[in-house]
Amino acid sequence: MNAQTPENQDNLDPITLELIFNGLRSVTDESFIALMKSSYSTNIKERHDHSTAIVDPQGRLVMQAEHSLPIHIASMTGLMATMLEQVDFNDLREGDIFVANDPHVAGGTHLPDINMAMPIFADGTLLGFVCNIAHHADVGGMVPGSMAGGMSEIYQEGLRIPLVRLFRAGELQDDLFKLILLNVRLPEERRGDYFAQVAACRLGDRRMKELAGRYSPAMLLAAFDEIIGRTERRMREAITEIPDGTYTFEDVMDDDGLGTEDIAIEVIVTVAGDRIRFDFTGSAAQVPGNINVTTNATQAGACYTLKALLDPEVPNNQGVLDVCEIITERGSVLDCVFPAPVAARAHTCQRIVDVIIGALADALPDKVVGAANGANTTAVFSGIDPKTGEGYVYLETLGGGFGGRSAKDGKDGVQVHITNTSNLPVEAIEMEYPLSVESYGLVEDSGGAGTYRGGMGLRRVIRPVGHECIFNGAGERFRTVPWGVFGGADGMPGRFAHVDGSGRERVLEVKPSGVDIAEGERVVIQTPGAGGYGPPSGRTPEALAEDRESGKFSDTYFAQHYEKEG
Repeated sequence: MNAQTPENQDNLDPITLELIFNGLRSVTDESFIALMKSSYSTNIKERHDHSTAIVDPQGRLVMQAEHSLPIHIASMTGLMATMLEQVDFNDLREGDIFVANDPHVAGGTHLPDINMAMPIFADGTLLGFVCNIAHHADVGGMVPGSMAGGMSEIYQEGLRIPLVRLFRAGELQDDLFKLILLNVRLPEERRGDYFAQVAACRLGDRRMKELAGRYSPAMLLAAFDEIIGRTERRMREAITEIPDGTYTFEDVMDDDGLGTEDIAIEVIVTVAGDRIRFDFTGSAAQVPGNINVTTNATQAGACYTLKALLDPEVPNNQGVLDVCEIITERGSVLDCVFPAPVAARAHTCQRIVDVIIGALADALPDKVVGAANGANTTAVFSGIDPKTGEGYVYLETLGGGFGGRSAKDGKDGVQVHITNTSNLPVEAIEMEYPLSVESYGLVEDSGGAGTYRGGMGLRRVIRPVGHECIFNGAGERFRTVPWGVFGGADGMPGRFAHVDGSGRERVLEVKPSGVDIAEGERVVIQTPGAGGYGPPSGRTPEALAEDRESGKFSDTYFAQHYEKEG
């Protein structure tokens, strides 16, 4: 069964195209909600760390759910590129579901993100694939949660899944599934999340068949072409708003968790008419620790940034990917090679966003922002629940400050840029895990001062209840501060700390691994703030009065940043 390409698009008028577009959006959005509501882990059902999409027979992204994560576009397109290389599409059958996660052989970006793809057929025609991706709270490896510093090769990060068929013609390959579940912690929770993804695939397949009942397969395939094409045309028109020229910027990562510090991320952005190129060849070589990224993740970060700066409302599909020329150096931290570890790749993707914003600041002064928390601060608690005797893994990536903008303050305590997840509610943590959240709030003085201030970081203090647990973490912007733009002040960096039973606090490493937390002890997770926009002297008296009334800033902060301005 092969894909059929329509010979003409005569019947695809603008109204029909818009109806099809919204129908496709409904399919991805409904699939997204189905995955969320049927999953077992808090990371998916509460934090929404998952995405859904529709891909055409050529492997091009056609539609992504509205609340999907920008970084997940990398894994979905990577999975499809692998399928095009390895799978004979004539051998596809109704009910097949493929699964993969490996960054080095299957197009993934890190192992906890499990990718699935299911072919869609209508009247014998391959319409494409419904795809989804979900971050599983554990995929095995040397530490619970599969996310921590100290891992030096991909083998240590968890179970590597190449591209395989988990379902053949609708039948679960039970021996394969047993193998997968044997190699992870909390196999019952993993089973539930896997079947939530399967349910989302099957729902998407049904909805696409319903859509094909209203519009012919040829018309749908023609619509895919036009949806992608009009996005690319819109993006290229937006690129012409950037003055032609060459723009550069450099920033550094804190460390890799294995002793390498100040890891350079560099970009040269070249703009000529409706063409744009991002050249990252000045960036550091790949490092022993797990902050390396694959090229598809680098592409996702660059494409997200361009879309956010130029046209945030444009649909997120192949048209956005096609306008960006990406140059990387093989074996670098942004184009790593096997067996490089990549678990904390989101931290590096956030820095990719920052350097592109920094490079284009002078070219797009009204659209850029101060550096955000840029950390994707990861915290993992694991142990044995004393009430049930069963193991648990609580994983979360916490938000922080968003940078000050040209006409607005930055937002406080939010996920930023390539992540689009929620902060887990205290009630959900304490209901599902033997943990107590002793405090949760914004960090005083953490937003950078400016005409428009940067957003504030978060502080959460957690202790185990009735047992000892292990803490693993991964931070960024803990040593290198989130910078301000056009005279805005820097935001406050983040930190991890261990508080013993007597209240003594010990600051932990940026990427701590295997920290024992006894009953009566606590972990402090403090995320970075964000940089301000414009000089503090430009802040209005009304805004300053509101700052004072909010209680978010100390007298010392005002004296340091505003009162000295006269």
